[in-house]
Amino acid sequence: MTKPSRLLPLVTPENEHYWQGGARDELCFLCCQDCSHYVHPPAPLCPECLSRKLAPRAVSGRAVVHTFTVNHQPWIPGFDPPYVVAIVEIEEQPSLRLTTNVKNCAIEDVSIGMPVQVCFEDLGDGVFLPLFEPRA
Repeated sequence: MTKPSRLLPLVTPENEHYWQGGARDELCFLCCQDCSHYVHPPAPLCPECLSRKLAPRAVSGRAVVHTFTVNHQPWIPGFDPPYVVAIVEIEEQPSLRLTTNVKNCAIEDVSIGMPVQVCFEDLGDGVFLPLFEPRA
């Protein structure tokens, strides 16, 4: 069976911290150097204090499932349903949310409020997709 392929994102100097952090097993976001607010998706200024002093910073990778759905539609060849599409809240800043997949878990065990941890899928070309799995 062929491994399903995902479309690779366009990696730029503005977002490489996010897409390439998985090589170091780090989930990285831009963080305001003035007020410590995390900014995602990457932007040129902090939405909280309007500072332009933003720099990549790794977070713990811990999160909780904010909401989720189970996809039953075969949208992408090789990604056989059912699978979980979730929005997770990053522990350091609950307003920092990612749409992702929950893996390494039975679908019926996924729940709102479930503690999860980042894991990375190597997509090739130095790109690592952050996914989440249940915390041990």
